[in-house]
Amino acid sequence: MAETKGKADKKNTAKKTAKKRITKKEKQKQELALEIVKRLKEAYPDVDCTLEYDQAWKLLVSVRLAAQCTDARVNVVVQDLYAKYPTQEALAEAPVEAIEEIVRPCGLGPSKARDISACMKILWNEYGGQVPDDFNALLKLPGVGRKSANLIMGDVFGQPAVVTDTHCIRLVNRMGLVDGIKEPKKVEMLLWDLIPPEESNDFCHRLVEHGRAVCTARTKPYCDKCCLEDICGKHI
Repeated sequence: MAETKGKADKKNTAKKTAKKRITKKEKQKQELALEIVKRLKEAYPDVDCTLEYDQAWKLLVSVRLAAQCTDARVNVVVQDLYAKYPTQEALAEAPVEAIEEIVRPCGLGPSKARDISACMKILWNEYGGQVPDDFNALLKLPGVGRKSANLIMGDVFGQPAVVTDTHCIRLVNRMGLVDGIKEPKKVEMLLWDLIPPEESNDFCHRLVEHGRAVCTARTKPYCDKCCLEDICGKHI
């Protein structure tokens, strides 16, 4: 009986110790996250979405076109799209084939054209032309995933948002905020626990800027001029 109790006590102690270790690790990540937020804020004080738009529905169009395509190319292609279909109603009524012809340079033309057409029809017919300010409602729109919905919530409605694009996933892994996790939703959930809500949207935009200017993917990162070099998970 005493032996059984002793084993149980050791087991409980081991559990408590493991819990303390996890908590300590989480705390370290939170402290790291706050320092990264601070330094990136100093390095990139003014940030914004690199997709150009002047109405909420146009951001929905652009973010769909941006899948596996550069923002720069999207910004050019949408000019042709809106020259022919300048209003949401016109785009909702446009033949899918006509939309596809214009957006083809962005890649995945057929699926993007179908999604844009269906999305504009729903917005026009069910929402009176207004983009919903509800995350779950956005997710129900054709072609809108968590990344797009977060972008809309953050940039259009000024709500906390975590946009886990390729820059975000690559950089937070390299920095040590997450450990070898590539799934966008998992990364998003972890970052919600690490990044202050009021900083989350701009933090993600800063990651894009930092990923393009310093912590590049296609070439060797410019670690020697990185504001995070001494705390980056790649080095510590």
